[in-house]
Amino acid sequence: MDVHLLVYDLSNGLARQMSMGFLGFQLDAIYHTSIELEGLEYVYDSGINVIQPGSSHLGRPLERIYLGKTELPLEVILEYLDSMREIYTPQAYDLFRHNCNNFSNDFSTFMLGKGIPDHIANMPQAVLDSPFGRMLQPQLTQMVEQRKAQRGGLLGIQNGQGHTNGVSTASSTTTVAEVSSLQALDAALRKAADKSAIIFFTSATCPPCKVLYPLYNELAAQHGQNVTLIKVDTSQAYEVGAKYDIAATPTFVTFVHGKEQERWAGADAARLRGTVELLAQMASGPSHPHRLLHVPHLSNPDAKPVLFTKVPPLQKLLSKLGPGANDAAVQGLKGFIEARSTDGPAMATLPNLPQFSDFLTKACTELPRGLLFTVVDLFRCGLIDPRLSGYFAEEDKHKTVIKVLESVNAGSDCPYALRLVTLQMACNLFSSPLFPDQILSQATLRTAITQLISTSFLDDSHNNVRVAAASLLYNVALANSEHRRQSRELIPEEDQVELAASVLEAISQEESSSEALQGMLLALGYLSYCMPVEGELIDLLRTMDAQGTLLAKKKNFPKEPLLVEIGNELLGKGLARR
Repeated sequence: MDVHLLVYDLSNGLARQMSMGFLGFQLDAIYHTSIELEGLEYVYDSGINVIQPGSSHLGRPLERIYLGKTELPLEVILEYLDSMREIYTPQAYDLFRHNCNNFSNDFSTFMLGKGIPDHIANMPQAVLDSPFGRMLQPQLTQMVEQRKAQRGGLLGIQNGQGHTNGVSTASSTTTVAEVSSLQALDAALRKAADKSAIIFFTSATCPPCKVLYPLYNELAAQHGQNVTLIKVDTSQAYEVGAKYDIAATPTFVTFVHGKEQERWAGADAARLRGTVELLAQMASGPSHPHRLLHVPHLSNPDAKPVLFTKVPPLQKLLSKLGPGANDAAVQGLKGFIEARSTDGPAMATLPNLPQFSDFLTKACTELPRGLLFTVVDLFRCGLIDPRLSGYFAEEDKHKTVIKVLESVNAGSDCPYALRLVTLQMACNLFSSPLFPDQILSQATLRTAITQLISTSFLDDSHNNVRVAAASLLYNVALANSEHRRQSRELIPEEDQVELAASVLEAISQEESSSEALQGMLLALGYLSYCMPVEGELIDLLRTMDAQGTLLAKKKNFPKEPLLVEIGNELLGKGLARR
């Protein structure tokens, strides 16, 4: 897919005429930019919006610059875009430090590995560096805040502006209930009072919504007997959107036996499919015997991956690196992390990621292993941000992450500091919704992660290493469990058996760290919960007497409640032959 940058001039030509006199340098335009992809324009103003190219009140763009061709699938791009919404909020808009050009630059970097032209990206700083720009900054900032309060953004651009495409409707062969009033919705929910229901809040001007229409119809045809699937167009049913406080589309709200259960926003096809399938199971009774067990930690739908977000004093960290600390790639990522930590994600502009990737891959070969932890820890801190981890999730063959993992997995003499920060780095890959599927489904990456976990469990001298290894396995097992709920395993069973055997052995050997034990128990729990009732994994757990292994730990950890939940309930009742 071709990616274009649409460039507008907010000054309507005045900048070209007057900038030299006021600013002391020539400025051709007050640049406002957006990204054009597949016939749609993606722009940041009052949040991230999608419109028809050139259809806003700004008119036709001054320039349409070809940035390159992306090979990423559209659904991956939309998922990344959805993860950016927590950073590019209406409230976070800042005329000089977090604006449309920052959004265009980040979006382009993800899709193409390069940002927008420097003269556009650097324009706000160039203005601020001038005496006249500094003098005007307070007044301009006040003006922006007033406009945000009045119309949601500096320019008032809203989703779907000028978007005339109609929405597709469910065909007569499906069981989607399309409603346009509160009365109709209440009636549909009453009919579903004895089963499950889900409402899809959409609008005629929501392209991400349209991507989900075929799937929603498919799910209705598959599960319509147990789940009532409802669609509401908020651009027509205003009162419905107001009652349910719908701030964005697509938004989904689920009901079980007439009571609201959960809601979420975003075009997450995997979550939609998994939720509808789970609602169908709840309506028809549990399809897996484990769903009858009392395992609250494992049945928690809001479980999140473990991330290591603490940022050390970076100047002190990099002082150990020597001259390499002054490299532009290192300083760029350092500046990004510091800006994010000090001013928040919205104020942090992505650095040159291909440049840092080259530096890190070379460092893995050229730096002494005793110093490599400094660069890996810097990488770990950067991966806290989903924009950065999302970029590396789609990197060709995951060459940067693989190179780091290989540096640790090669040989048995890996320094403690390097092993620890690499484990923590791998945990932070899960900050992006794009990375879990890559880790689970890509054999090379999954094998390297598995080896790192297994060898790290053997370190009986450092509790921190075992805690981090348990956290990484927990993240992997949690991600696989979410797919298991959707009836599709991503980790091959032989790999699950290897991981289960490794963590069981680690549990049996754990004598001192309750934190490490907790992580191991949760990881084993997610590996085992709702596993196939016949197969190698359940056979392994029975053969190794997994329940006995866990209950034996009560002697050293008598107050650990997970030993009862996982040991007695899941690996006791859950392994009983039926």
